[in-house]
Amino acid sequence: MLIERAYVDVPEGTGTVEDGWPWTVPCVRQLAEDGLAFGAPVTFLVGENGSGKSTLAEALAEGFGLDSYGGSAGYKYASSREASLLGGLMRFDPTREGRGMVRGPRVRRRGFFLRAETAMEALNRERSALKLSRSPDDMSHGEGFLMAFRERFAQRGLYVMDEPEAALSFSSCLELVGLMDELGRGGAQIICATHSPLLTALPGAEIVEVGEHGMRRVEWAELGLVDHWRRYLSDPRAYLRHVLEG
Repeated sequence: MLIERAYVDVPEGTGTVEDGWPWTVPCVRQLAEDGLAFGAPVTFLVGENGSGKSTLAEALAEGFGLDSYGGSAGYKYASSREASLLGGLMRFDPTREGRGMVRGPRVRRRGFFLRAETAMEALNRERSALKLSRSPDDMSHGEGFLMAFRERFAQRGLYVMDEPEAALSFSSCLELVGLMDELGRGGAQIICATHSPLLTALPGAEIVEVGEHGMRRVEWAELGLVDHWRRYLSDPRAYLRHVLEG
């Protein structure tokens, strides 16, 4: 692990609900007040759309020096996007193993930020920088994701993912679970925002549920998404009768 706690260095006079977004988002407000501790190499952020989990994932990536548009650490090949307000205020308490990377110059930081909506463009930039063996344009969306996982998720660093399951089949998600476990055992750290009950079932991972309550740690079996998937697969009509005519 590289980071044991993330927090926001909030300037005096900011960081309250009265200051507007992003402080009106409950998980961001809790982050500003209490910080977010990490107790395992893999942390999942789970919540409904609009809960703030993607905002949180992006800010963590930006604060570490990962390209805010998606891609590698160090900003050498980064997009022209400026860091968000929250990302610019993000700070980290490193572990002993992560001290040199977190507190050293940005060029020493290693990792990758993969966000579903910009992944292919980011991967094409990685290919232009000769960091990938093939062009993502020559393969399917899911194959491009898997190539990134295999070739860019390969060393100790911080790996932030925002809904990586969006392009992946069931078997590909299982492959990603195996890679997360391997990276974590090798000293890397993974933070993943997801809706997937498959990914979040990784043994030993921490799950942080994000919502109106802010943030709280939960067990896999306690997740609402796990319960809903169980019920839906058991009896789809119990759900579909609420959304289908007739």
